Amino acid sequence: MKRSRFTESQIVAILKEGEAGMPVAELCRKHGVSNATYYQWKSKYSGVQFR
Repeated sequence: MKRSRFTESQIVAILKEGEAGMPVAELCRKHGVSNATYYQWKSKYSGVQFR
């Protein structure tokens, strides 16, 4: 199984940037992930809270 480049807390931080109003295309380009990955993370980590 391939190891993820991002930890769960990093993923949640990226998703919070998207919720704050940053366009998805710009967000994905900034962090080097695809749109599909972003939406997969969104479905998997929706509602997860990290400090």
